[in-house]
Amino acid sequence: MWGRIRALVQKELLALFKNKTSRTMLIVPPLFQLLIFSYAATFDLNQVPYAIYNQDRGAASRELLASFQGSTAFKLRDTLDHLGQVAPVIDNREVLLVINIPPDFTREMLQGRPGSLQVIIDGRNSNTAMVLLGYVNNIVNAFSADWAATHGWPGPPAELKVRTWFNPNLESRWFIVPGIVGLLTLLVALVVTALSVAREREAGTFDQLLVTPLHPAEILIGKALPGIIVGLGEGTIIILAAVNIFQVPLLGSLGALYLGMGLFILSAVGLGLMISSISVTQQQALLGTFLFMVPAVILSGFATPIANMPEIVQKFTLLNPLRYFLVIIRSVFLEGADASLLVPLYWPMAVIGVVTLIIAGWLFRRRLY
Repeated sequence: MWGRIRALVQKELLALFKNKTSRTMLIVPPLFQLLIFSYAATFDLNQVPYAIYNQDRGAASRELLASFQGSTAFKLRDTLDHLGQVAPVIDNREVLLVINIPPDFTREMLQGRPGSLQVIIDGRNSNTAMVLLGYVNNIVNAFSADWAATHGWPGPPAELKVRTWFNPNLESRWFIVPGIVGLLTLLVALVVTALSVAREREAGTFDQLLVTPLHPAEILIGKALPGIIVGLGEGTIIILAAVNIFQVPLLGSLGALYLGMGLFILSAVGLGLMISSISVTQQQALLGTFLFMVPAVILSGFATPIANMPEIVQKFTLLNPLRYFLVIIRSVFLEGADASLLVPLYWPMAVIGVVTLIIAGWLFRRRLY
Protein backbone atom coordinates (compact mmCIF):
# COMPACT_ATOMS: atom_id res chain seq x y z
CA MET A 1 0.00 0.00 0.00
CA TRP A 2 2.63 2.54 1.07
CA GLY A 3 4.76 1.72 -1.94
CA ARG A 4 1.87 2.61 -4.25
CA ILE A 5 1.18 5.82 -2.29
CA ARG A 6 4.87 6.75 -2.45
CA ALA A 7 4.85 6.30 -6.22
CA LEU A 8 1.77 8.53 -6.53
CA VAL A 9 3.35 11.18 -4.30
CA GLN A 10 6.51 11.11 -6.42
CA LYS A 11 4.39 11.54 -9.55
CA GLU A 12 2.59 14.53 -8.02
CA LEU A 13 5.83 16.19 -6.89
CA LEU A 14 7.40 15.62 -10.31
CA ALA A 15 4.36 17.20 -11.94
CA LEU A 16 4.82 20.23 -9.68
CA PHE A 17 8.59 20.68 -9.83
CA LYS A 18 9.67 19.24 -13.17
CA ASN A 19 8.13 22.15 -15.02
CA LYS A 20 10.18 25.34 -14.61
CA THR A 21 7.10 27.57 -14.68
CA SER A 22 5.42 25.52 -11.97
CA ARG A 23 8.54 25.68 -9.78
CA THR A 24 8.77 29.42 -10.19
CA MET A 25 5.08 29.92 -9.41
CA LEU A 26 5.38 27.98 -6.16
CA ILE A 27 8.40 29.86 -4.84
CA VAL A 28 8.64 33.36 -6.31
CA PRO A 29 5.06 34.74 -5.95
CA PRO A 30 4.70 33.84 -2.23
CA LEU A 31 8.05 35.45 -1.41
CA PHE A 32 7.18 38.47 -3.54
CA GLN A 33 3.82 38.77 -1.75
CA LEU A 34 5.58 38.45 1.61
CA LEU A 35 7.84 41.37 0.77
CA ILE A 36 5.03 43.50 -0.66
CA PHE A 37 2.55 42.85 2.15
CA SER A 38 5.13 43.23 4.91
CA TYR A 39 6.34 46.61 3.70
CA ALA A 40 3.00 47.96 2.43
CA ALA A 41 0.59 46.62 5.06
CA THR A 42 1.65 48.58 8.12
CA PHE A 43 -0.19 50.64 10.70
CA ASP A 44 2.89 52.72 11.50
CA LEU A 45 2.97 56.30 10.24
CA ASN A 46 6.13 58.00 9.05
CA GLN A 47 6.68 61.47 7.59
CA VAL A 48 3.06 62.50 8.15
CA PRO A 49 2.54 65.87 6.39
CA TYR A 50 1.24 68.52 8.76
CA ALA A 51 0.70 72.29 8.84
CA ILE A 52 1.06 74.85 11.63
CA TYR A 53 -1.19 77.79 12.41
CA ASN A 54 0.68 79.42 15.31
CA GLN A 55 -0.94 82.57 16.71
CA ASP A 56 1.23 82.67 19.82
CA ARG A 57 4.94 83.07 18.92
CA GLY A 58 5.91 82.56 22.59
CA ALA A 59 8.43 80.17 24.16
CA ALA A 60 5.90 77.46 24.96
CA SER A 61 4.58 77.25 21.41
CA ARG A 62 8.12 77.17 20.00
CA GLU A 63 9.11 74.29 22.30
CA LEU A 64 5.96 72.34 21.47
CA LEU A 65 6.42 72.77 17.72
CA ALA A 66 10.09 71.80 18.03
CA SER A 67 8.93 68.50 19.52
CA PHE A 68 6.87 67.83 16.41
CA GLN A 69 9.69 68.84 14.08
CA GLY A 70 12.10 66.57 15.92
CA SER A 71 9.86 63.53 15.49
CA THR A 72 10.44 61.18 12.56
CA ALA A 73 6.70 60.55 12.40
CA PHE A 74 5.92 64.08 11.21
CA LYS A 75 7.04 66.26 8.31
CA LEU A 76 6.22 69.97 8.24
CA ARG A 77 4.53 70.79 4.96
CA ASP A 78 3.20 74.33 5.46
CA THR A 79 3.02 77.26 7.89
CA LEU A 80 -0.37 78.99 7.70
CA ASP A 81 -0.95 82.72 8.09
CA HIS A 82 -4.69 82.88 8.76
CA LEU A 83 -7.58 80.63 9.75
CA GLY A 84 -9.06 80.52 6.25
CA GLN A 85 -6.13 78.42 5.04
CA VAL A 86 -6.89 75.53 7.41
CA ALA A 87 -9.86 73.99 5.61
CA PRO A 88 -8.32 73.96 2.10
CA VAL A 89 -5.11 72.15 3.11
CA ILE A 90 -7.17 69.41 4.78
CA ASP A 91 -9.81 69.22 2.06
CA ASN A 92 -7.20 68.93 -0.70
CA ARG A 93 -5.25 66.25 1.21
CA GLU A 94 -2.15 68.42 1.31
CA VAL A 95 -1.73 67.59 5.01
CA LEU A 96 -3.27 65.10 7.43
CA LEU A 97 -2.92 67.32 10.47
CA VAL A 98 -3.11 71.02 11.35
CA ILE A 99 -1.84 72.29 14.72
CA ASN A 100 -3.68 75.46 15.77
CA ILE A 101 -2.06 77.27 18.73
CA PRO A 102 -4.12 80.18 20.18
CA PRO A 103 -2.57 83.59 20.96
CA ASP A 104 -2.56 83.15 24.75
CA PHE A 105 -0.96 79.68 24.84
CA THR A 106 2.41 80.74 26.32
CA ARG A 107 0.84 83.24 28.75
CA GLU A 108 -1.47 80.57 30.15
CA MET A 109 1.42 78.13 30.53
CA LEU A 110 3.65 80.70 32.28
CA GLN A 111 0.86 81.53 34.73
CA GLY A 112 0.57 77.90 35.74
CA ARG A 113 -2.70 77.28 33.97
CA PRO A 114 -3.10 74.55 31.35
CA GLY A 115 -2.72 75.93 27.86
CA SER A 116 -5.16 74.81 25.20
CA LEU A 117 -4.43 74.05 21.58
CA GLN A 118 -6.45 72.65 18.70
CA VAL A 119 -5.46 69.70 16.54
CA ILE A 120 -7.40 69.21 13.30
CA ILE A 121 -7.04 65.73 11.77
CA ASP A 122 -8.26 64.38 8.43
CA GLY A 123 -10.70 61.70 9.55
CA ARG A 124 -11.57 60.21 6.16
CA ASN A 125 -9.38 57.24 7.05
CA SER A 126 -10.48 56.53 10.61
CA ASN A 127 -7.68 54.05 11.36
CA THR A 128 -4.97 56.50 10.26
CA ALA A 129 -6.67 59.28 12.23
CA MET A 130 -6.69 57.20 15.43
CA VAL A 131 -3.03 56.26 15.09
CA LEU A 132 -2.13 59.87 14.32
CA LEU A 133 -4.08 61.09 17.36
CA GLY A 134 -2.08 58.69 19.52
CA TYR A 135 1.18 60.11 18.19
CA VAL A 136 0.02 63.68 18.89
CA ASN A 137 -1.05 62.77 22.44
CA ASN A 138 2.36 61.24 23.16
CA ILE A 139 4.22 64.35 22.00
CA VAL A 140 1.92 66.77 23.85
CA ASN A 141 2.08 64.73 27.07
CA ALA A 142 5.88 64.57 26.90
CA PHE A 143 6.04 68.35 26.32
CA SER A 144 3.71 68.99 29.28
CA ALA A 145 5.82 66.81 31.59
CA ASP A 146 9.04 68.54 30.53
CA TRP A 147 7.50 72.00 30.92
CA ALA A 148 6.19 71.16 34.41
CA ALA A 149 9.59 69.83 35.49
CA THR A 150 11.46 72.86 34.08
CA HIS A 151 9.17 75.44 35.73
CA GLY A 152 8.85 73.66 39.06
CA TRP A 153 5.20 72.76 38.74
CA PRO A 154 3.84 69.91 40.83
CA GLY A 155 3.20 66.77 38.81
CA PRO A 156 -0.28 65.99 37.52
CA PRO A 157 -2.69 64.35 40.01
CA ALA A 158 -2.65 61.15 37.97
CA GLU A 159 0.08 60.01 35.64
CA LEU A 160 -0.29 57.21 33.14
CA LYS A 161 2.80 55.06 32.66
CA VAL A 162 2.46 52.62 29.79
CA ARG A 163 4.41 49.39 29.52
CA THR A 164 3.82 47.42 26.33
CA TRP A 165 4.33 43.67 26.58
CA PHE A 166 5.39 41.41 23.69
CA ASN A 167 5.93 44.35 21.29
CA PRO A 168 7.66 47.10 23.28
CA ASN A 169 8.19 49.42 20.29
CA LEU A 170 4.68 48.80 18.93
CA GLU A 171 6.05 47.70 15.56
CA SER A 172 3.02 46.82 13.44
CA ARG A 173 5.26 44.62 11.28
CA TRP A 174 5.68 42.26 14.24
CA PHE A 175 1.91 41.74 14.13
CA ILE A 176 1.44 41.62 10.37
CA VAL A 177 4.36 39.44 9.19
CA PRO A 178 3.45 36.35 11.29
CA GLY A 179 -0.08 36.67 9.94
CA ILE A 180 1.25 36.69 6.39
CA VAL A 181 3.02 33.40 7.14
CA GLY A 182 -0.37 31.81 7.80
CA LEU A 183 -2.05 33.50 4.85
CA LEU A 184 0.53 32.46 2.25
CA THR A 185 0.89 28.94 3.65
CA LEU A 186 -2.87 28.50 3.34
CA LEU A 187 -2.83 29.83 -0.21
CA VAL A 188 -0.03 27.51 -1.37
CA ALA A 189 -1.47 24.40 0.28
CA LEU A 190 -4.93 25.12 -1.13
CA VAL A 191 -3.72 25.76 -4.67
CA VAL A 192 -1.48 22.67 -4.81
CA THR A 193 -4.21 20.31 -3.62
CA ALA A 194 -7.12 22.01 -5.39
CA LEU A 195 -5.37 21.65 -8.75
CA SER A 196 -4.26 18.02 -8.28
CA VAL A 197 -7.38 16.10 -9.34
CA ALA A 198 -8.58 18.86 -11.69
CA ARG A 199 -5.23 18.71 -13.49
CA GLU A 200 -5.63 14.95 -13.98
CA ARG A 201 -9.12 15.38 -15.42
CA GLU A 202 -8.04 18.18 -17.72
CA ALA A 203 -5.00 16.23 -18.99
CA GLY A 204 -7.08 13.08 -19.56
CA THR A 205 -4.96 10.96 -17.18
CA PHE A 206 -7.60 10.61 -14.50
CA ASP A 207 -9.17 7.57 -16.19
CA GLN A 208 -5.74 5.95 -16.38
CA LEU A 209 -5.35 6.50 -12.64
CA LEU A 210 -8.62 4.68 -12.01
CA VAL A 211 -7.49 1.47 -13.71
CA THR A 212 -4.33 1.21 -11.58
CA PRO A 213 -4.31 -1.04 -8.49
CA LEU A 214 -4.66 2.08 -6.32
CA HIS A 215 -7.62 2.13 -3.95
CA PRO A 216 -9.60 5.43 -3.83
CA ALA A 217 -8.31 6.01 -0.27
CA GLU A 218 -4.74 5.55 -1.50
CA ILE A 219 -5.34 8.04 -4.32
CA LEU A 220 -6.72 10.52 -1.77
CA ILE A 221 -3.68 10.12 0.50
CA GLY A 222 -1.33 10.35 -2.46
CA LYS A 223 -2.98 13.61 -3.50
CA ALA A 224 -2.90 15.01 0.05
CA LEU A 225 0.73 14.35 0.97
CA PRO A 226 2.31 16.57 -1.74
CA GLY A 227 0.23 19.50 -0.50
CA ILE A 228 1.40 18.87 3.07
CA ILE A 229 5.05 18.60 1.98
CA VAL A 230 4.94 21.71 -0.19
CA GLY A 231 3.01 23.65 2.46
CA LEU A 232 5.54 22.82 5.17
CA GLY A 233 8.43 23.73 2.88
CA GLU A 234 6.82 27.00 1.84
CA GLY A 235 5.95 27.84 5.44
CA THR A 236 9.55 27.20 6.50
CA ILE A 237 10.90 29.53 3.82
CA ILE A 238 8.49 32.30 4.85
CA ILE A 239 9.31 31.85 8.56
CA LEU A 240 13.03 32.14 7.79
CA ALA A 241 12.34 35.32 5.82
CA ALA A 242 10.24 36.74 8.68
CA VAL A 243 13.03 36.15 11.20
CA ASN A 244 16.06 37.04 9.10
CA ILE A 245 14.72 39.77 6.80
CA PHE A 246 12.05 41.48 8.89
CA GLN A 247 13.69 40.78 12.27
CA VAL A 248 10.49 39.50 13.88
CA PRO A 249 11.55 37.73 17.11
CA LEU A 250 10.80 34.02 17.31
CA LEU A 251 10.63 33.50 21.08
CA GLY A 252 8.67 30.28 21.40
CA SER A 253 9.10 26.60 20.65
CA LEU A 254 9.69 25.52 17.06
CA GLY A 255 8.03 22.22 17.90
CA ALA A 256 4.86 24.03 18.98
CA LEU A 257 4.97 26.14 15.83
CA TYR A 258 5.41 23.19 13.47
CA LEU A 259 2.76 21.12 15.25
CA GLY A 260 0.31 23.96 14.68
CA MET A 261 1.50 24.39 11.09
CA GLY A 262 1.09 20.67 10.39
CA LEU A 263 -2.49 20.64 11.70
CA PHE A 264 -3.25 23.87 9.84
CA ILE A 265 -1.92 22.50 6.55
CA LEU A 266 -3.86 19.27 7.14
CA SER A 267 -7.09 21.26 7.35
CA ALA A 268 -6.08 23.35 4.30
CA VAL A 269 -5.33 20.21 2.31
CA GLY A 270 -8.72 18.77 3.25
CA LEU A 271 -10.42 21.93 2.01
CA GLY A 272 -8.32 21.87 -1.16
CA LEU A 273 -9.24 18.27 -1.90
CA MET A 274 -12.91 19.11 -1.38
CA ILE A 275 -12.58 21.85 -4.00
CA SER A 276 -10.59 19.57 -6.29
CA SER A 277 -13.14 16.75 -6.01
CA ILE A 278 -15.98 18.89 -7.34
CA SER A 279 -13.94 20.76 -9.99
CA VAL A 280 -13.75 19.55 -13.57
CA THR A 281 -11.10 22.01 -14.78
CA GLN A 282 -8.14 23.79 -13.19
CA GLN A 283 -9.90 27.10 -13.79
CA GLN A 284 -12.83 25.95 -11.64
CA ALA A 285 -10.41 24.77 -8.95
CA LEU A 286 -8.61 28.13 -8.87
CA LEU A 287 -11.92 29.98 -8.74
CA GLY A 288 -13.07 27.79 -5.84
CA THR A 289 -9.79 28.44 -4.02
CA PHE A 290 -10.09 32.20 -4.24
CA LEU A 291 -13.78 32.12 -3.37
CA PHE A 292 -12.75 30.43 -0.11
CA MET A 293 -9.66 32.58 0.52
CA VAL A 294 -11.40 35.96 0.64
CA PRO A 295 -13.89 35.18 3.46
CA ALA A 296 -11.25 33.05 5.22
CA VAL A 297 -8.88 36.03 5.47
CA ILE A 298 -11.63 38.46 6.49
CA LEU A 299 -12.93 36.10 9.20
CA SER A 300 -9.49 35.15 10.53
CA GLY A 301 -8.64 38.23 12.57
CA PHE A 302 -5.73 38.99 10.24
CA ALA A 303 -6.57 42.71 10.00
CA THR A 304 -9.64 43.30 12.18
CA PRO A 305 -10.31 41.80 15.65
CA ILE A 306 -12.82 38.97 15.70
CA ALA A 307 -14.27 40.40 18.93
CA ASN A 308 -15.45 43.46 16.98
CA MET A 309 -17.50 41.35 14.55
CA PRO A 310 -21.23 40.65 15.06
CA GLU A 311 -21.88 37.65 17.27
CA ILE A 312 -23.31 35.50 14.48
CA VAL A 313 -20.24 36.22 12.32
CA GLN A 314 -17.98 35.26 15.24
CA LYS A 315 -19.61 31.83 15.25
CA PHE A 316 -18.76 31.38 11.56
CA THR A 317 -15.10 32.09 12.32
CA LEU A 318 -14.99 28.90 14.39
CA LEU A 319 -15.03 26.96 11.10
CA ASN A 320 -12.01 28.84 9.76
CA PRO A 321 -8.64 27.11 10.40
CA LEU A 322 -6.75 30.34 9.67
CA ARG A 323 -8.36 31.90 12.75
CA TYR A 324 -6.63 29.38 15.03
CA PHE A 325 -3.29 29.33 13.26
CA LEU A 326 -2.90 33.12 13.37
CA VAL A 327 -3.23 33.01 17.16
CA ILE A 328 -0.74 30.12 17.34
CA ILE A 329 1.93 31.71 15.17
CA ARG A 330 1.66 35.13 16.85
CA SER A 331 1.75 33.49 20.29
CA VAL A 332 4.86 31.48 19.41
CA PHE A 333 6.63 34.41 17.76
CA LEU A 334 5.88 37.18 20.24
CA GLU A 335 4.79 35.54 23.49
CA GLY A 336 7.17 32.57 23.56
CA ALA A 337 4.28 30.12 23.90
CA ASP A 338 4.85 26.37 24.02
CA ALA A 339 2.63 23.48 22.95
CA SER A 340 0.95 23.05 26.35
CA LEU A 341 -0.59 26.52 26.11
CA LEU A 342 -1.83 26.01 22.55
CA VAL A 343 -3.79 22.77 22.94
CA PRO A 344 -7.17 24.61 22.82
CA LEU A 345 -6.14 25.87 19.37
CA TYR A 346 -4.68 22.60 18.08
CA TRP A 347 -7.70 20.36 18.40
CA PRO A 348 -10.18 22.53 16.40
CA MET A 349 -7.78 22.48 13.42
CA ALA A 350 -7.38 18.72 13.80
CA VAL A 351 -11.17 18.30 13.78
CA ILE A 352 -11.53 20.56 10.72
CA GLY A 353 -8.78 18.58 8.95
CA VAL A 354 -10.33 15.18 9.68
CA VAL A 355 -13.87 16.28 8.76
CA THR A 356 -12.81 17.94 5.50
CA LEU A 357 -10.71 14.91 4.50
CA ILE A 358 -13.68 12.60 5.17
CA ILE A 359 -15.96 14.83 3.08
CA ALA A 360 -13.32 15.07 0.33
CA GLY A 361 -13.01 11.26 0.36
CA TRP A 362 -16.77 10.89 0.06
CA LEU A 363 -16.92 13.39 -2.80
CA PHE A 364 -13.94 11.74 -4.46
CA ARG A 365 -15.49 8.27 -4.23
CA ARG A 366 -18.79 9.62 -5.51
CA ARG A 367 -17.06 11.07 -8.60
CA LEU A 368 -15.31 7.76 -9.23
CA TYR A 369 -18.47 5.73 -9.61
